[in-house]
Amino acid sequence: MAYQQEIIKPYNKNESKGTQVERMFDHIAPAYDRMNHTLSLGIDRLWRNHAIDSLKPYSPKHILDIATGTGDFAILAAKRLNPQSIIGADISEEMMEVAARKVNQHELERVISFRREDCMKLSFADHTFDAVTVSYGVRNFEDLDRGLREIHRVLRPGGHLLMVELASPKKAPMKQLFWLYSHLVIPALGMLFSRDAKAYKYLTDSVQAFPQGEVMEQVLLKNGFRNVKWKRFTFGISTMYLASK
Repeated sequence: MAYQQEIIKPYNKNESKGTQVERMFDHIAPAYDRMNHTLSLGIDRLWRNHAIDSLKPYSPKHILDIATGTGDFAILAAKRLNPQSIIGADISEEMMEVAARKVNQHELERVISFRREDCMKLSFADHTFDAVTVSYGVRNFEDLDRGLREIHRVLRPGGHLLMVELASPKKAPMKQLFWLYSHLVIPALGMLFSRDAKAYKYLTDSVQAFPQGEVMEQVLLKNGFRNVKWKRFTFGISTMYLASK
């Protein structure tokens, strides 16, 4: 089954989504953090804190952070969960270079390391991690089912998947306000900060196409996960999913 979000690509219809996503993030990496926090008005930090804290009862010691980007989620997990190790995985070398500098600044090199990985075919052995986290990266998966099955494979039995993803509000007036913000403000700011308006138009289109709420719950169950819980943040702009293997 093909999901609508798999069809949405940053630049053209011909190249694979994975190839285009890698190029897009390599290009916008220098401006990514500043742009991210500006677009969310800083509220994304609260969403991340709440999401990470949902793993505290399980005390994961070995964590894989997929689509780690510039490392914010991995750094936060290291500070709030005190694991033995976190591997940040991404297809964008430029994003991980930014992440590595931030990890050095926080003196977390002994806990956090980075590896270039394609989440469609992870290099890790079965049952390796206590938790896998994905912060605002699931909608970039080229094949959603395949990526989720890979995550399920590398999780140990009893381990947890934590995802946080942007969503489109469903109720007025936030639905209309978000539409205006995402279609007018976000592309304009994207051009201003990164000179790549297409990247931020892709952001808007991919959020709208991504399966949300009850639909995403069924997708997770279909791919082997259990005990799926989800919670909306800030009028439905962001959603957290927690599931177990």
